[in-house]
Amino acid sequence: MLRWIRQQLGFDPPHQSDTRTVYIANRFPQHGHYIPQRFADNRIISSKYTIWNFIPKNLFEQFRRIANFYFLIIFLVQLMIDTPTSPVTSGLPLFFVITVTAIKQGFEDWLRHKADNEVNGAPVFVVRSGGLVQTRSKNIRVGDIVRVAKDETFPADLVLLSSDRAEGTCHITTASLDGETNLKTHYAVPETAVSQSVSQLEALQAVVECQQPEADLYRYLTEVYLTIFHVLFRPLGPENLLLRGARLKNTKEIFGVAVYTGMESKMALNYKCKSQKRSAVEKSMNTFLIIYLGILLFEAILSTILKYAWQAENKWDEPFYNEKTEQERNSSKFISDFLAFLVLYNFIIPISLYVTVEMQKFLGSFFIGWDLDLYHEESDQRAQVNTSDLNEELGQVEYVFTDKTGTLTENEMQFRECSINGIKYQEINGKLVPEGMTDDTPDSREEELFLKAVSLCHTVQISYDQTDGPGEPFSHANGFTTQMEYYASSPDEKALVEATKRYKLLHVLEFDPNRRRMSVILQTPSGMYKKTTDYFIYYFFSFYFCVQSSSERFGVKCLRTLVVAYRLFSAEEYKEVERRIHEARTALQQREERLAETFSFIEKDLELLGATGVEDKLQEKVQETIEALRLAGIKVWVLTGDKHETAVSVSLSCGHFHRTMNILELVQQKSDHECAEQLRRLARRSFYGIKEDHVIQHGLVVDGASLSLALREHEKLFMEVCKNCSAVLCCRMAPLQKAKVVRLLKTSPEKPITLAIGDGANDVSMIQEAHVGIGIMGKEGRQAVRNSDYAIARFKFLAKLLLVHGHFYYVRIATLVQYFFYKNVCFITPQFLYQFFCLFSQQTLYDSVYLTLYNICFTSLPILVYSLFEQLVHPHVLQSKPALYRDISKNSVLSFKTFLYWTILGFCHAFIFFFGSYMLMGEDTSLMGNGQMFGNWTFGTLVFTVMVITVTLKLALETHFWTWINHFVTWGSIAFYFIFSLFYGGIIWPFLHTQDMYFVFVQLLSSGSAWFAIIIIIITCLFPDVIKKVFYRHLQPTSTQKSQVRVKPFICPCCTDPNAWNHHLKQDSACLASPAGNFSTKVEQFFENVTVWYFVRLKVAL
Repeated sequence: MLRWIRQQLGFDPPHQSDTRTVYIANRFPQHGHYIPQRFADNRIISSKYTIWNFIPKNLFEQFRRIANFYFLIIFLVQLMIDTPTSPVTSGLPLFFVITVTAIKQGFEDWLRHKADNEVNGAPVFVVRSGGLVQTRSKNIRVGDIVRVAKDETFPADLVLLSSDRAEGTCHITTASLDGETNLKTHYAVPETAVSQSVSQLEALQAVVECQQPEADLYRYLTEVYLTIFHVLFRPLGPENLLLRGARLKNTKEIFGVAVYTGMESKMALNYKCKSQKRSAVEKSMNTFLIIYLGILLFEAILSTILKYAWQAENKWDEPFYNEKTEQERNSSKFISDFLAFLVLYNFIIPISLYVTVEMQKFLGSFFIGWDLDLYHEESDQRAQVNTSDLNEELGQVEYVFTDKTGTLTENEMQFRECSINGIKYQEINGKLVPEGMTDDTPDSREEELFLKAVSLCHTVQISYDQTDGPGEPFSHANGFTTQMEYYASSPDEKALVEATKRYKLLHVLEFDPNRRRMSVILQTPSGMYKKTTDYFIYYFFSFYFCVQSSSERFGVKCLRTLVVAYRLFSAEEYKEVERRIHEARTALQQREERLAETFSFIEKDLELLGATGVEDKLQEKVQETIEALRLAGIKVWVLTGDKHETAVSVSLSCGHFHRTMNILELVQQKSDHECAEQLRRLARRSFYGIKEDHVIQHGLVVDGASLSLALREHEKLFMEVCKNCSAVLCCRMAPLQKAKVVRLLKTSPEKPITLAIGDGANDVSMIQEAHVGIGIMGKEGRQAVRNSDYAIARFKFLAKLLLVHGHFYYVRIATLVQYFFYKNVCFITPQFLYQFFCLFSQQTLYDSVYLTLYNICFTSLPILVYSLFEQLVHPHVLQSKPALYRDISKNSVLSFKTFLYWTILGFCHAFIFFFGSYMLMGEDTSLMGNGQMFGNWTFGTLVFTVMVITVTLKLALETHFWTWINHFVTWGSIAFYFIFSLFYGGIIWPFLHTQDMYFVFVQLLSSGSAWFAIIIIIITCLFPDVIKKVFYRHLQPTSTQKSQVRVKPFICPCCTDPNAWNHHLKQDSACLASPAGNFSTKVEQFFENVTVWYFVRLKVAL
């Protein structure tokens, strides 16, 4: 038992061997011939809590937050010592905050449980008891033989035993794992591929000896081999392993044995808990909390010192009912008094701030998904929020890092032209003819070889379905008509290949990012054909200048380039090649190195044939989006794996680079010294940016190899060049290099806020590295979307996401945070001032119920609704004037200056509340109808009443966008306070220890002097704010304030009625959509006349 406990705590982990033994069909040998091993079940668990650990685990996580832990300490202090306030005043708000947060987190975890149960409860078929048995996915055990049908996902990591194909192969897609949508071919073990029937598979006497689970999806399983009793040992590799989450395609069914299940599958091991991203607002909020904690300690220490200083003076005589003995006078209770004052002033720390911020982020995130402007109708995809913690960070972005293919472009490849033997060919009327010619010309030998190579050197697969689909119809001899659908490992290949039928495929040397090429060996008189990217084909053999120039010309035209070459093998040479391939693929040790060596042997002495140019169109409104981001003060960096010429050409066409921009290049650097010299030259050129009274904009182009050299020892110099450039283009980038560039900017001394956007699995690293990661719902799988913070369907949606939603979210939450501190300063400062008048006896100014409900009920809803609906400027104005984004950049709305303003304003209002009430209702004034003096509870209630009304009206002054909900909660909160106070003070509550507040509020409202004091104090507090706003708006307006002013009265462009304004607000604007007029012109005229609107929505009938 003790050992088990030590293992659970991690002090004594159980011994685990380097390998695991899997008996196929769980046919174990006789007892004593093997050591039983314990494997994980097949359940996938993405939830955080269970029904048993939810309460303790959630409480532990919540009390790790400093504010919650602080209030817990305050609550415990109130329970342990005699404090001036009831423990309920701290305990109830703390309970409310903890409960609301627990409900939110519990609901989110319930959704995860629901998703897990759906996956774990999926029906599967396994081979048991001599037949196929249907069971649930969670019941699969290691060693079970599982049947998977076409288009089903693999429920566990399976070693492929057999398929319906005679050669024992199957095709899968791993889009859910790595984002790649191409088909991958996997192979069954040759000795089991013929075991097609269930009975044959169950009778199989075999063992799989494999390594322990690991997360690497692509690593060769060098220690995995299959043992068939009395026959042979068969090493296996990743081409034999079917990963959980992948989907079976183009194959009717397969059988595989489960080797890794549940949380030990590679998919589960790749579940990466994304690092907690903290927004700039959250960091500022934590800083402000520390400052207010310092204010709290200062007030508590000062009050304690003043109390003992007063007690040391003999002139202050104690009243007879409070007279202390000599022992009590000499005893010191400094610590307990300090803690008592700490409890008395603790509400200066806003406990409800965290829960309000969480509610605002959670509810506010729905607006992004509901925005129809971010909805892509063609793909039926709307914007998606994966985390709501970074909403306000969308308004602080300074750098955008974007991928090119699939993000700026459509990722739809269309063949445009090619170069064969130095001659350029174009497609005309469906035929390939030389440039400048329109007639057919006889095919030369080079042309024939080139076209054969293009048609044969690919990994395109054809799927036949007897259903309607987007593919090409194909009629069979049996009368059935099916759809041919093509799948390829590269979109370029799919664009180049239509059909191939008559050549026998012998070997495929798959594409990999290190070689950057793929090759096939075909049984044909023409030998072996090869196709690759131009970068590495030049590395392996000398190239012809004419083909190189064609490749560069294609790049300038924004065409993706593939270079084609071939080599002939004799029968003897092919036997040698086949032997090497077999030995490398069956090697138990150093398999990767031996395969690379074999591929290098094959891919040499190739003869160059030509190059192809495939077009990848730009997405809609990419140029307008980049220009809007530039006007907003956001620098855009393009990070792509494409070649230099193609990347530059796309940057020019999409507006990333301007034609008048001075292009600086850091490419093809061979050594550190050469790179350093080039960086110094670029630094000098980029420094001189002003010439002849106009600014010279610089653009930087850097390739992956040069970037590695620059970051090795010249990082500061490289950053100096980059900061002087308006746009940066990084080409030939590997995925990790993209993340490294983002980290470089992210950790620079200026600490700019970064955003990364991409659509493929190779963009995941930079998406996770950036402050804000956005995934494009493109055609390269969903990996980027799943690892992103936000997901959109098109790059053009980024403009509204940042310029509108980012602006809204940041202004809302920045005002929310500062308003919370302001209203709590107003709340507690009168409590502190009151101690000077009660001789620091720790007498509270407010009733305990008011202390408890101030932040929970009386002032919570108006600021929450404000933070959900406030619009400082209308959305159309924010999009048409991107420069307004600069007004909120660098956390300007939540800077220390604005924080200091709100804090000082809170102290000023608190002084006015207290001393205004004291002067207007002083101790020498009898203001009650029965001639009685106002008591301390009446005085405290007056201060509290003035405070609730003033802080609510202060928020109303800050509101620019009013809806009926704002009106309801603003005036409703004030009305609720009055109704509650009348109800609370008008009844004798039997469960209360004292009835101090009985009839106090009624007596207060019955006094005309009290009403006079309330009105005067509120005007005194808010009138300077009104004057300040009017003064700055008319004499020193900001660009934002200018955009808020309606400069012209509205006159409908298609109506003669000058009072048509109300007509358009109340009814559908049918006249704007009148077929008789130009709708776009009318809308432009409408926008010119109205700069900002104070209504919720203008309905336009289209």
